[in-house]
Amino acid sequence: MNDQTDPPLADEPAAEPQTDATTVAPPETLEQAQARADNARDQMLRAHADMENLRRRYERELQNATRYAVETLAAELLPVRDSLQEGLKAAEAQGIDPAVALDRIVEGTRMTLGILDKVLTKAGLSEVHPQGEPFNPELHQALSLADSAELPSNHVVHVVQTGYRLHDRLVRPAMVIVSK
Repeated sequence: MNDQTDPPLADEPAAEPQTDATTVAPPETLEQAQARADNARDQMLRAHADMENLRRRYERELQNATRYAVETLAAELLPVRDSLQEGLKAAEAQGIDPAVALDRIVEGTRMTLGILDKVLTKAGLSEVHPQGEPFNPELHQALSLADSAELPSNHVVHVVQTGYRLHDRLVRPAMVIVSK
């Protein structure tokens, strides 16, 4: 055999060019390719700008939500402040019998505390007042130990300062004295 390709034999048909569905379209022109690239770049830039605008909007909304999170609570606390202010005016009024003024102050303070308790309860704040309960280090802070004839060991004998929870989160532990 020689190194050259054998010519087709006379009885073999010559290979015809393929004309089936896999025929490749003529290559696009440079202008068409550039237009397609420009269009893809434009779409990418628009998508990037949309994402950036969305990110900024969410940041602004989060900032406003954080900034004004206590707006409702603040509005509900204003009557408490007003009540305290009126109580001070009544106590400072000239010409009122001191005993009457003291009674008004005590009554006004009780009413104001009631309003404040309602506002705090509505906001999800609840008291941790564990008098007589077993000591729980997750909710209570022991200030000291004391002897107790009425309570078993490791129970709260006295609550020095009430603790508070906001829903299920401890805001301030109850300050307590625990039985030995």
